[in-house]
Amino acid sequence: MSQKKGTMILKDKKVTVVGLARSGAGAARLLSLLGAAVTVTDTRPESELTDLVKGLDSSVKRALGGHPEEIFTTADLIVVSPGVPLEIKPIASAKAKGITVIGELELAYQMVKSFLPGIQGAGIPFLAVTGSNGKSTTTTLLDHMMKKGGFTTVLAGNIGNALTEEISKILTNGVRGTGRGEGSSPDFIVVEVSSFQLEAIDSFRPHIASLLNITPDHLDRYHSMKEYSDAKANIFMKQLRSDFLVLNADDPAVMELHALHFRLGNPDMPQVCFFSRMREVEGIYCKNGTLYSSLSGVSPAEYLMNADEIRIKGVHNLENAMAASAMALLANCPREAVIESMKEFGGLEHRLEMVRELEGVKYVNDSKGTNVGAVVKSLESFSEPLILIAGGRDKAGDFSVLRDPVSRKVKAVLLIGEASRKINDALADVTETVMAKDLAEAVSLSRQMAKRGDVVLLSPACASFDMFRDYEDRGRQFKKMVMELTNDNA
Repeated sequence: MSQKKGTMILKDKKVTVVGLARSGAGAARLLSLLGAAVTVTDTRPESELTDLVKGLDSSVKRALGGHPEEIFTTADLIVVSPGVPLEIKPIASAKAKGITVIGELELAYQMVKSFLPGIQGAGIPFLAVTGSNGKSTTTTLLDHMMKKGGFTTVLAGNIGNALTEEISKILTNGVRGTGRGEGSSPDFIVVEVSSFQLEAIDSFRPHIASLLNITPDHLDRYHSMKEYSDAKANIFMKQLRSDFLVLNADDPAVMELHALHFRLGNPDMPQVCFFSRMREVEGIYCKNGTLYSSLSGVSPAEYLMNADEIRIKGVHNLENAMAASAMALLANCPREAVIESMKEFGGLEHRLEMVRELEGVKYVNDSKGTNVGAVVKSLESFSEPLILIAGGRDKAGDFSVLRDPVSRKVKAVLLIGEASRKINDALADVTETVMAKDLAEAVSLSRQMAKRGDVVLLSPACASFDMFRDYEDRGRQFKKMVMELTNDNA
C-alpha cells in the first residue's frame, strides 16, 4: 500500500477517536488498517455500544463511559466524530498542547489523497453537497446521475455510511463497477457533508461543491446563525480556480456568503455557477415550467426538460434536482444521463414519502423535516388542506417562521414531544392546535380529523431524540401506525 510523499503517516502513531457512532467506528477501522495505535472514547458505556464495539479490530483500545483526559493529551492525532462539539474540555486541552485535531471527513479526504491516486494519478475528485435541507436527496440523485453516465462512484458521508468505512473497503477489496476506475479507485467520490463535519476540516477540497440553502438549524450547538453559516462556507474555502461551486441564487443567506467571499474577485476562488427556480442565471434555472442550462455562459441557454417530468415533486425537490444537474454536468456527465435520472429517481425514505391513501386522505412521511426551514419548503409543496404532525426535541428553532405558511396551508397542527408547548405558543392563534401525548395518539387524532382531499403530513421541525432513536425510527413508526389504520368502509 504505497503512500505519497508529504502525506500523513499513521503507522504506529497514537490516535484517539472521539465518539463511537458510525463515523467514529469507520475512522477507527481505517486507522487500524493503516497501522495506527487506536483508542476510541465515548461518553456512553460499552453496554450501549455493543454493535459498534463488536466491529472493531481487537487491537483498538476502549475508553468508554467518559473521556479520560490523558488519552487526549498524549495522542499524536485526535479524530473527532461529527456529533462531538470541538469545545469539550479534553479536546481544548489537547489543542493547547499543539496536538492536531481533525474530523472524520478530513481523515478520509487525506487518506484518499494518500492512497487512492485516481485517474492517471491526478487524485479522485470529490463532489460534495451541503446545506440545511435537501442534502441527502441531492447527493443521492447526483450519484444516480454519475453512475448512469458510466462513472464508478462511492457514495458516502452524512448520508448514513461513513466515508472512512468506504475507504477501508476500497483499500482492502478495490472497487467494482463499469466506470473508468474499476479495479483500484472510483472515478468520483460523492459525499454529503454536514456543518458538523465542516467544522473540523483542514485541507478538504472538493472539485465540485454545492451549497443548497442556509436556514436556522442546530442552534442548540451554534452560538449564532453567523457561526452556523461560517461552518457551511468551509465547503469552498480550500477550492481553487480549477474547481466549481454551485450556489442557490434564491437563498438570501447563501447569496450573502457569496457576496462576502467573492466580492473582491480573488483569483484563487472557485468558478461559481447558480441554480434558480425564480430567475435566469448562469447555471441551471427554471422558467415557465421548463429547465434550462446556461453553464459556462452558453447562450442561448440549452433546453433540458419540462419541470413536471421530474419524478420527485415539491419546490424543494425542484431545487435539489437543479443543483444535482449542475454538479453532474460540470463533472462531464452526459446530458442524456442527467435528464433520464431526473425522470427515474423516486426520492428517499422519510422525505415527503407517500405512505398511503385511505378514504381519500393522503398520509405523507417527512420525518427528515427536522428544522423549521425544511417544514416551510414541505408545506409549500402541497395545494391540499393539511393536518400537520410536528414536535420533538427543539434545536433552538424559531417556530414563528411557520406562522405564515401554516395560516395559509394547515387546518390543524397535532403536537408531540418536548417542543410541543413552544410550537403551540407560536401557532395557536393562526390555526387549530392539539396536544397529543405521543405519535400514536397524533396519528389516531389525524384519522378522526381528516376529510377526503386532506393530507396528513408528519414534518416535525424538530429532532427525534426525545421519543425515538433517530428520524428514521420516527418515520418508520409513523408508517407502521398509518398502515395499521383501518378502512371504515371496508
